[in-house]
Amino acid sequence: MERRKEKFMREAIRLSIENVESNTGGPFGAVVVKDGEIIARGKNLVTSCNDPTAHAEVVAIRKACKVLDTFQLDGCEIYTSCEPCPMCLGAIYWARPDQLYFANTKSDAAAINFDDQFIYEELARPIAERKLFTRQLLKEEAQMAFKKWAERTDKLEY
Repeated sequence: MERRKEKFMREAIRLSIENVESNTGGPFGAVVVKDGEIIARGKNLVTSCNDPTAHAEVVAIRKACKVLDTFQLDGCEIYTSCEPCPMCLGAIYWARPDQLYFANTKSDAAAINFDDQFIYEELARPIAERKLFTRQLLKEEAQMAFKKWAERTDKLEY
């Protein structure tokens, strides 16, 4: 069992190295596994796609959901070459895989200038104290969508 997990992690690591060598994004790779098979691979494509959300984990999750034709990854495992950043960790929780494995730590990433600590700190601050100006607008109008959602009987919940 452990050999299999190491095989999947080695593929995530291989993708991260390949990405550095091809200069298509940061040194990050990820794979999604279901029933002992890799169903999706992802590399960090932030700079090559001009997409700040194109982290390896998010790319792999998007591909896996297409393959499985679903918005959740029940029964899946995610292997990523580095401990996920806050955005990726949120995406992983939303995707609901059964297991997550990582190789490098967030401290390792910070040592090469991929430091997400400021995001963790910002999330812990009250909105008014965050560095990014943030203000609530038109809450009462926006509540209409929530009201309609709550009243729907045929919605597909997630």
